[in-house]
Amino acid sequence: MAYKVDHEYDYLFKIVLIGDSGVGKSNILSRFTRNEFCLESKSTIGVEFATRTLQVEGKTVKAQIWDTAGQERYRAITSAYYRGAVGALLVYDITKRQTFDNVLRWLRELRDHADSNIVIMMAGNKSDLNHLRAVSQGDAESLAENEALSFLETSALEAFNIEKAFQTILLDIYHIIRKKALSTQEAASTTGLPQGTTINVSNRSENGNKRACCST
Repeated sequence: MAYKVDHEYDYLFKIVLIGDSGVGKSNILSRFTRNEFCLESKSTIGVEFATRTLQVEGKTVKAQIWDTAGQERYRAITSAYYRGAVGALLVYDITKRQTFDNVLRWLRELRDHADSNIVIMMAGNKSDLNHLRAVSQGDAESLAENEALSFLETSALEAFNIEKAFQTILLDIYHIIRKKALSTQEAASTTGLPQGTTINVSNRSENGNKRACCST
């Protein structure tokens, strides 16, 4: 969802948060949109979303961020919500290896349902629990490089890199949208009417008039 609007904001970008249950997606959402963190946050049921408006290179961008449930039983429901997304934050928990191992499955599902040009960032959340780390930063960077993803480690608790993650995604989306718009403008400016052969129809008209006169 990347709409150009004329009133309260210039662009509306839909971003989805995906990853296993319990990796901290809901707290990432609340930290970015309301600057809040809840230690006792419950698992998301279905899909929730929140918005935040901010400036990107002088343009007012409204980010509409969807928090998708990580539980398996909701996967069939939430897959439809990928449609229209122009950005995604794929989250795993650095203290739980299984959530990192499942990144490729989430990535495959995202690419099956979302636009091929979607901007994807992988986030290793809960960096504040470094003493419990089960996924090295090196492993994550290698995976991100292999899959052509941008990557950051984040902490919703400490508000570490949350702002940077979304700013990076929004900036990348904006650059893609601007590039498409410029390409369309250039194509329109270089496309003129096809050059044809000039035909003088005056003689035909005169001959037609002469025949008409002779027939009366």
